[in-house]
Amino acid sequence: MPEFLSTKPGIQLLKYGSAEMVDLEKSYQCPGLKSSILDLPVSGESRPLTVGRFEMRPSVDFPFFYEYLEVKTVVTGKIVVRDEDGVKYEGTPGDVFIFTPPHLVMFCAECDGTAVYVGHRASEPSFLPGFEGTVETPIPEKVTAWWKKEDLLAT
Repeated sequence: MPEFLSTKPGIQLLKYGSAEMVDLEKSYQCPGLKSSILDLPVSGESRPLTVGRFEMRPSVDFPFFYEYLEVKTVVTGKIVVRDEDGVKYEGTPGDVFIFTPPHLVMFCAECDGTAVYVGHRASEPSFLPGFEGTVETPIPEKVTAWWKKEDLLAT
């Protein structure tokens, strides 16, 4: 795959399965998480844009801190999230989530679906095929306190 998808005028068709998804259980050190992701950088100009695919199966809660604008469309099953105030949102096929930064989101253990997304950011190295390292998710203090109260984080 090219460094950026938008390297020349024309049409590109990205076939399902043509690139390897990244297992988030390993990279985000979240035992029991059944989730994978794939970033595809569209442009790297002064306004980077990335598209991708996200899957999560019933497993464990997964926190993710959005430092960029992302629009995520559910294409199969359901994606369930909670925001920093504990409000729960359930997206089903055709529903669109808009994550406006800075904001921490909890992808809930009951998720069982797939979504495609567009993020106003450069590609995330930990979401690219072949990533071997680990990642620490930044968690704001306000959220850590809320999660501890809800028994969502170990003390």
